[in-house]
Amino acid sequence: MNTPDRRLEWVVFALVAAAFTTIYITQPVLSVLEKDFRADTVSVARTVSAVLLGIVVANLPFGYLSDRYAIRPIIFGGGAAIAGCSLWCAFAADLQTLTIARFVQGCFIPALTTCLAAYLARILPLERLNVVMGSYVAATIFGGMCGRLLGGFIHDPADWRHAFITAGILVGGSCLVASRIIPVAPVERSQQASSSYIRLLANGRLSLLFLCGAAGQAIFSPVFNTVPYRLQSDLIGLSARESSLVYLTYICGVAIGPAAGRLSNRVGNGNAMMIGSGILTVSLLLLLIPTVGAVVLALVGVCCGFFAVHAAAVGALNRKLESSHGRANALYVLSYYLGATIGVSWSSWVYQYYGWELLIAVACAILIVPFLVGMSERHHR
Repeated sequence: MNTPDRRLEWVVFALVAAAFTTIYITQPVLSVLEKDFRADTVSVARTVSAVLLGIVVANLPFGYLSDRYAIRPIIFGGGAAIAGCSLWCAFAADLQTLTIARFVQGCFIPALTTCLAAYLARILPLERLNVVMGSYVAATIFGGMCGRLLGGFIHDPADWRHAFITAGILVGGSCLVASRIIPVAPVERSQQASSSYIRLLANGRLSLLFLCGAAGQAIFSPVFNTVPYRLQSDLIGLSARESSLVYLTYICGVAIGPAAGRLSNRVGNGNAMMIGSGILTVSLLLLLIPTVGAVVLALVGVCCGFFAVHAAAVGALNRKLESSHGRANALYVLSYYLGATIGVSWSSWVYQYYGWELLIAVACAILIVPFLVGMSERHHR
């Protein structure tokens, strides 16, 4: 890889990681928010689901913009809005204000994620697409891990407001650098050369990949959203700060992202999805064992399985596209975060009223979706 390519890859990694740092800041400190705002589990979980819902709402408009306009102003404007919302969150006086600020923040996340995915799909040669998309996925993983550690460990859980200030600085700095370094790329001006959202959804093979992304996140987000409660329960007995350290298991996903891209190139995207689904099944069952060691090992497996499925689905999607990369990636990310939003909502409700065992049972039932999509993709290689 030449120097300009390497520099672009690192800038994109930093930008996506900074954006994802903001998404999950409150996840490890939900129990702290319950005490600070005198709220219940379902209410504080909305500080996570609200930002995910914002991403869902804004993905289609940003997908359209990324196909029609230059990437630099989109990045700069979106980054400024995300950083501003981080400060809004830091000074929120009540839970309702915090939840609204998180929703608005989520509405601008696609400027740094969906638009960048479409941009990379346009400028990269096909033979490098799976690997670089794997690196893009690795950036989302690294950012997700940093956000969780930022909120629950790097800053004391009681000082979760400081974590938002730090995240805002990271996003603002990354956007300033990226807006100068990212080169100009051609955009699609012709309506005839670009498929509508309806036509993309009508494509059955693409729709299955959208469904795969939604199902994967409907499993992954519930596990990581509720595992702090599991670790802080009487069965295990960790503190909020100690339980935040389990998010270090995310680091394996940084390696899994590019590795999954190479695995997909070797065995096919469908087989990679099926392998990832199998790893997820074993890992979810392992989460039923109430020990720290079992939970940590299970979370490593959950990360490996989920990100293998995710990277393979993203790679399969972009290999099928000849145009409309922005719209197609917007639909995928919309599905992905719609699954996450639904997942956080159903899991907080199930955990509050029925417990950990039923949560794992529901997650295992959802796993049939990515497995069957992998089977379908294998037959249509």
